[in-house]
Amino acid sequence: MRRLLLLPIMAVLVYSTPVNAQPFTYQPSTDTSAPADERSGPLNLQAALALTAARSRGLAAAVKEVDAMQGGVIQAGVRPNPELGIDLQDTRRDTRTTAGTISIPIELGGKRAARVTAAERARGVAIADLSAVRADLRAQTVAAFFNVLIAQEQSKLAVASADVAARGFDVASRRVAAGKVSPLEETRASVERANADLEVQQAGFRLRTARQQLSSLWGNAQPNFTEVIGDLDALPSRPPALELAQRLDESPELVLGRAEIERRRAVVGLERARRYPDVRLTVGSQRNNELGLTQTLVGVSIPLPLFDRNQGNLYEALVRADQAEDIYAATYIRLVSDLETASNQLESSRTGAATLQAQIVPSAQEAYRAATLGFEAGKFGFIDVLDAQRTLFLARIRYIATLAESYQAAIALDRILGR
Repeated sequence: MRRLLLLPIMAVLVYSTPVNAQPFTYQPSTDTSAPADERSGPLNLQAALALTAARSRGLAAAVKEVDAMQGGVIQAGVRPNPELGIDLQDTRRDTRTTAGTISIPIELGGKRAARVTAAERARGVAIADLSAVRADLRAQTVAAFFNVLIAQEQSKLAVASADVAARGFDVASRRVAAGKVSPLEETRASVERANADLEVQQAGFRLRTARQQLSSLWGNAQPNFTEVIGDLDALPSRPPALELAQRLDESPELVLGRAEIERRRAVVGLERARRYPDVRLTVGSQRNNELGLTQTLVGVSIPLPLFDRNQGNLYEALVRADQAEDIYAATYIRLVSDLETASNQLESSRTGAATLQAQIVPSAQEAYRAATLGFEAGKFGFIDVLDAQRTLFLARIRYIATLAESYQAAIALDRILGR
């Protein structure tokens, strides 16, 4: 029996030790750094970016996807297992015939190399997707950070407006008590104060919402930071649209699209290789106890590709490869349009913010100061003060809104280019 099984075992050893085989070494991730913690106190942009990079579950999932695809590359390079068979004819020992065989599948058409290539391209897609996720997460963090910064300014503006409205009500009350103006002026001042107080509440709600949205990016339902700090008046600046368009190939979406095209082409190569049938080689020995003979068994099995030539899978792979190129072209056209739109929006909002900051807001501030002094001196009516007050705060609100548009446009450009 030992001699009977010797030949199959030797065949297994020969099959499992290919000549000139290149060993594959898998290196797992060695990043053991502990995630950053959100501390109480002011928060700057760099700290917010560090928190999202360290604690984002979406980013961690994308990293694990790359690691998982490495297993697919390993599996693609593994050869198919041989099959060991034992066959007994006749249960009586004297007349029994015992055969031991091993069947070795031999892949033809370059299937193994095509599998490895397809698996490597799939891992390349996962790596490109990781870069896209990282760029998108950075853009989300920057956008959420400046949303909080703007909400803080809006809240401060609302509080200042409420203080002004309260002072106006006090002045109007004193002038009504002195008989210098009609009680209608006090009623108007009271309405303005109530509206200002309502705006304080709404601004506080928007600020709490913005803070929660920022902290949720690193997994905290309730933020620990007290405020965000940054220079909101420093308007963002980006190169012209034509210069940015030259960098469009660096866009994470386009990098991901090119990786998907390469993967689809690799799948086409794999399906083409699968058109060729594999050969199964069988070797072994047979012992006939009745005759006292030991015989060597050798066989070859070749499937006949009469009906299944993998034509359907190959057709699907070819169509999907063309589809990937169409998707890439459509993505490129969309990104060109988005880049032009965001660049124009940034230029327009920068111009508007600069004008508001340099001319409109200071003029409205001076007009409100003059109206207030004139009202206290009895030269103007309270309606003049209200008009000047509305003009001032509308200018400030518009300035903050224009700042928000500037940062949104800049962030949109950065998201497109993966900066």
